[in-house]
Amino acid sequence: METYAMALSYAIPGFMVLILTEYLISLWKKIPVNEAMDTISSLSSGMTDTLRSLTGLAVIIISYQWMVDHIALIEIQSSIWLYILTFIGLDFAGYWSHRFNHTINLFWNRHIVHHSSEEFNLACALRQSISAIISIYFFLYIPLALIGVPAKIIALVAPIHLFAQFWYHTRLIGKMGFLEHIIVTPSHHRVHHAINDEYLDKNYSQIFIFWDKLFGTFQEELPDKPPVYGVKKPVNTWNPFYINFMHAWGILKDAWRTKNWWDKIRIWYMPTGWRPDDVKEKYPIQIITDPYNRKKYKTESSLLLKIWSWTQLTATLALMYYLLISFGDLEFIQIINYSIFLGVSIFAYTSLMDRHIISLYAEGIKLGLGLYLITKESGWFGIDKLLNGATYIVMGYIIISLVFSIYFQLIERKNTIQAINDIKKTA
Repeated sequence: METYAMALSYAIPGFMVLILTEYLISLWKKIPVNEAMDTISSLSSGMTDTLRSLTGLAVIIISYQWMVDHIALIEIQSSIWLYILTFIGLDFAGYWSHRFNHTINLFWNRHIVHHSSEEFNLACALRQSISAIISIYFFLYIPLALIGVPAKIIALVAPIHLFAQFWYHTRLIGKMGFLEHIIVTPSHHRVHHAINDEYLDKNYSQIFIFWDKLFGTFQEELPDKPPVYGVKKPVNTWNPFYINFMHAWGILKDAWRTKNWWDKIRIWYMPTGWRPDDVKEKYPIQIITDPYNRKKYKTESSLLLKIWSWTQLTATLALMYYLLISFGDLEFIQIINYSIFLGVSIFAYTSLMDRHIISLYAEGIKLGLGLYLITKESGWFGIDKLLNGATYIVMGYIIISLVFSIYFQLIERKNTIQAINDIKKTA
């Protein structure tokens, strides 16, 4: 895990530079690809996934190492071909796990966050799931285990395979000639993220597009059908914690409400979006049927709130980066406590972006937890060794965070509502 934390400490600055570069190019080309609150939500979702990874929050039913030890038929000697074979094997497993996530109702909850953005840009690539706690796709790695690919090779190649899926989440790159027949390109992946009927459940491949062509799920991007991004059932929130679990919560409510006992069982494993007839009639939900006329989710956001939201994101990202570079010096319980604090912080400011009153309660918990940790650790986890007096900066940030939330929720919003009411009276 320490190695993974170190890899992230190098990868994250690279991601940020590429996201900024995409934004600057979009300004130059006059192609809007970013919306402030959406981008903040995407980056915040990436941080929640990082925290899940660092805390080891995962249940592995059967480990890959166990499979290699018990079912390997041969032992492969290390060579460049071993790494290439491993990469292709991971990509094959990735195609099928991705396809299962899209086609089975419960499994969609593991992936919905990645599709939840109504934009398509490099930032949305970082919308990764924290709800996929249980590793259920171990069987897809059986071919690699049978031929004896060592677990240490998987551990090395897997992050490379994951990071290589970042670059094609963009609208600024058109079709790429002969590469369209070999690898997943931005054009292919724009199709995958679209909710147009022509594009639904297509292009599951992660690196090599030939899996889709082989298994009948390929769809080319059509010039007269511009992709519309998001999910058929809009999430209508900036809070990544809500997004990660809302689909499972919806299934649970439907399973409870339906009168049919068979439906209570099969709803979990039916095709994505399936609902019992009695529940569908009594509890209708918003589904986008006309993508081209859908309205994107927007919240009441003043310029000051947007600036403050960017400030919150920057502060939380800086604190998380300190966790990454200090990972090897911290005990497990310290990592857990630190991660919980950052999780509460993300929950608080994304709830404020939604203008939800729960943000105030979350900020109160954040303040109490932050002051407790500073007292317990005699400072902010040794940060004063890096920068003298940094603990006071962290403490000041925590206090100011609550003050600003009170202002936005209880003062600014009240004034805005009053102004709207005044306009209605004079209209």
